[in-house]
Amino acid sequence: MSFVINIREFAKKSDWVTHYYRCTRDWVTNCYRRIRSSFRSILYRLSPTLLSTNRYKMIMGARPNLNDPQSFNEKLLWLMFYWRHPLKTRCADKYAVRDYVKEHGLEHILNELLGVYENSSEIYFKSLPQRFVLKCTHGCGFNIVCNDKSSLNVEETCRKLDAWMKVDYSKIYGESHYARIKRRIICEAYLNDLTSDLPTDYKIYCFDGKAHCTRICTERTSNGPAKYDIYDREWNQLPYLRTSLLVNRFIPKPAGYEEMIEAAEKLSKPFPFVRVDFYNISGKVVFGEMTFTPYACTGNIYTDDARYVLGSLLRLPAKRL
Repeated sequence: MSFVINIREFAKKSDWVTHYYRCTRDWVTNCYRRIRSSFRSILYRLSPTLLSTNRYKMIMGARPNLNDPQSFNEKLLWLMFYWRHPLKTRCADKYAVRDYVKEHGLEHILNELLGVYENSSEIYFKSLPQRFVLKCTHGCGFNIVCNDKSSLNVEETCRKLDAWMKVDYSKIYGESHYARIKRRIICEAYLNDLTSDLPTDYKIYCFDGKAHCTRICTERTSNGPAKYDIYDREWNQLPYLRTSLLVNRFIPKPAGYEEMIEAAEKLSKPFPFVRVDFYNISGKVVFGEMTFTPYACTGNIYTDDARYVLGSLLRLPAKRL
């Protein structure tokens, strides 16, 4: 018994065992990701619709009704397949959307742009401030938040960026509007509202240019999930999320909320639905991004009632292919 314990302790303390374990784990993870990516690419080549509906069934437990969509997720899928407006691509592009915001007289709410790059080799890290954010412009989750440049692993950062730049994000979940985005890296100023590692995010759901509700993401960190709550236009809490029904909390209305609503409605006017995201940094409203397919049209965070309430607000336009 003591011998087994000693072996276990040795394994825990041994650098080479730890290294072997990590290498094996990383190898298995990478193999799984490659297999999953290959499977998705095959489905995408066969049909983007097949890829998305297959994923929808896996997550939601049933196939979407695209002939007569009723729920929010089904209507988002319908828009993704059958309403391919060029503005969707422009506004989903994290760099190109900046000009769209400027055209609406809202340049003052844009975050400071520190650089635009075709690839990671163009980034001159020495010239960047101590804190900054790097983003790839053609997808979601391709972000590196640096809050201390002295501890940043530049080589690892460049490897991540280069890997992300090779990804055709449209083939992951079938979101075709991402396929036509020019792939770039942008560097923006670091934002912090002192509430957590990442600032509170205010995501405004807009239907035909009218704001209906705001999903607030609090206690955001780089390593874990945020907490979510939804409030209506008058800042009354809505029972739309499964998780928020289990807790008793109230999120104060942010300074500049009316400015957020006004900006969201200006920017969302051409679209049947879009979610416009903002931050509030020391009372100043800062634009985040525009999202047309939240959760890739498979959001299972909503209650059943909420899916149909939101679905009733989304009026489908004529097809545009």
